[in-house]
Amino acid sequence: MSESVPNAGSDAPTRPFHAVVDADAIRTAVTLVDALFDECHLYFEENEIRLSGIDPATVASVELTLGRGAFDAYEATGVHTGVGLSRLKDVVGMADSGQSVEFDLAPETRTLEIRIGGLEYTLALLDPDTIRKPPDRPDGGFDFAGEVVARADDFDRAVRAADMVSNHLALGIDADEETFYVEAEGDTDDVSLALADDDLVDFTPDEAHSLFSLDYLTAIDRAMPADRDIELQLGTEQPATIAYEFADGAGSVEYIVAPRISSS
Repeated sequence: MSESVPNAGSDAPTRPFHAVVDADAIRTAVTLVDALFDECHLYFEENEIRLSGIDPATVASVELTLGRGAFDAYEATGVHTGVGLSRLKDVVGMADSGQSVEFDLAPETRTLEIRIGGLEYTLALLDPDTIRKPPDRPDGGFDFAGEVVARADDFDRAVRAADMVSNHLALGIDADEETFYVEAEGDTDDVSLALADDDLVDFTPDEAHSLFSLDYLTAIDRAMPADRDIELQLGTEQPATIAYEFADGAGSVEYIVAPRISSS
């Protein structure tokens, strides 16, 4: 079990986290969470770092892990803290592609020391008790009906087209036609995209339909790396999960987006 960063004067180790990682991997990880949140929980666990966040409206949450395989060096004793994402993104964004980024946690000052070449930056961390934490999943999980594995460019095309006509987008599965569909209805124009089994990477069809805010899906889409296979789990008036791997499989991210429930 992780524990919070200790206060000054604690007998805990002074460097409970040390890591060296490729700039592209850590930059991608931070960008994927920063797409939706200003701050998040940050866990330095034995074999991975984990970022976890939820937006103030409790519509979208994220769980992201970057495993030991992404790091050139990794040591962690199990620490839980909080981090402001925009500043962390700015710092790791200063590294060139392929450059190494080195991290050391200083618990006595609740700071993260970041070194990129000759640059040294001390980032103040946040008290995790001040950051909203994603709720546990309901017992038995969500009532998902079907699963779709689609190419990122298909998802991107549908989201961008829907954004031209509406503020909302429906994701669904027609079990009879065995198609995954995306629909958006505007005041004057409509957009739809239907993908059959042959158009998808993998498909488990079962009837599903839920409406989502495009603000969240657009933010997720814009941060998504290209050439990705994304897994969606869908139900009827249920949250959707959007998940995929990055950093050559060493990293994974899962977003959960709550639906806009119909009043009918």
